[in-house]
Amino acid sequence: MKYALVQDSRLGARKMNQDRVGHWRTPQSLLLVVADGMGGHLHGEVAANLAADLFGAAFQREAKPKLANPAEFLTQQVAAAHSQILSEAQKRGFAEPPRTVIVACVVQDGQAYWMHVGDCRLYLFRKGRVAARTRDHTRVQQLVDEGRIREEAVTTHPERNRLLQCLGGIQPPRPDVASKTALEKDDILMLCSDGFWAPLTQRQMLNALLARELKEAVPELVELAEARAGDECDNVSVLAVNWDEELRLPAPAEGPSTLPYYELPTDVQDLTATDPDFLRTSDEDIDKAIAEIKAALRKNVPPRR
Repeated sequence: MKYALVQDSRLGARKMNQDRVGHWRTPQSLLLVVADGMGGHLHGEVAANLAADLFGAAFQREAKPKLANPAEFLTQQVAAAHSQILSEAQKRGFAEPPRTVIVACVVQDGQAYWMHVGDCRLYLFRKGRVAARTRDHTRVQQLVDEGRIREEAVTTHPERNRLLQCLGGIQPPRPDVASKTALEKDDILMLCSDGFWAPLTQRQMLNALLARELKEAVPELVELAEARAGDECDNVSVLAVNWDEELRLPAPAEGPSTLPYYELPTDVQDLTATDPDFLRTSDEDIDKAIAEIKAALRKNVPPRR
């Protein structure tokens, strides 16, 4: 497999980094995970670490050299991680189980499969557009889907932190079925915590990704997220892959799958076309976004001696 991979995780303005970022690989398969421990509950970092480690251990155990069924793998590990968190909380005598949200993606045979619980996100960037994005399991996303609020109100709504599901909660997670799409050359998969995506617009993400190589664009965006969030900055974590292989059509299934997945068409929906951020963006806004990125970078450049 040919790809470039970049990851970063920052403390932000918090006292502890409760995010966990991990990737595991074999010659024929790749697993990407970002978990965000819930700060409103004790030991969120424990839950995030347990979930990420469980995914990684299962991948190393089962990818020989690739997974038999990536969609089933993701579904099974979400359930297993939830159970492991509850078990560990009981073993350690915690007053209540710690909690985390998570997004995970398997890349195999030129296909990407992903699943999430909560508000960690996966973005698929293709040809200068946002081709796919996970839908948060939050109250505000529910309000957007019902047409009761606009998309741009998500990050400022009073219920923006209200999650509808997570790992370690009272109710078992009910994730959407795994999504799947064939990857095209130069596609970018980006997994991130809300500390990364919430302060940024999709336009800002695309500006950086289009203007820079991944190894430069990701740190720029992390710096910008921290600068825009300021004193309220959450932990900021991101894991991105730039795919460098030509489109491979999926092979016919060898047998019936016991679990469904949602397959995106190769020419996936352009989610930026109706994004309010894009509809109201002018050349002046674009110049301002670029200036913000440069200003954030200058703040972190050591002075010359």
